[in-house]
Amino acid sequence: MDFNSIRMARNILLRTLAVIFCLNLLMYFSTFAFWDTWTSLVTSWFHVAPGELGPLMLNFFTTAKFIAIYVLLAPAIALHWTLKAEKKA
Repeated sequence: MDFNSIRMARNILLRTLAVIFCLNLLMYFSTFAFWDTWTSLVTSWFHVAPGELGPLMLNFFTTAKFIAIYVLLAPAIALHWTLKAEKKA
């Protein structure tokens, strides 16, 4: 694997992380801004009790954070360190 392919993989991972971070912020703010609307829609469409909706949303945002950190950020940092080490050598 050459430097260009490692650099391209790192850049793709970092840009994907930035997009996911922006989408998560948008979903977070839209969820809590329109909580009453979402609650009524989810309870009617998916038959979820309103008391269960809070833990479901917490689970969703925790899973999105886990994916962003451990699937995208950690490999991008590893590739970045690999590139820096190879440039020094």
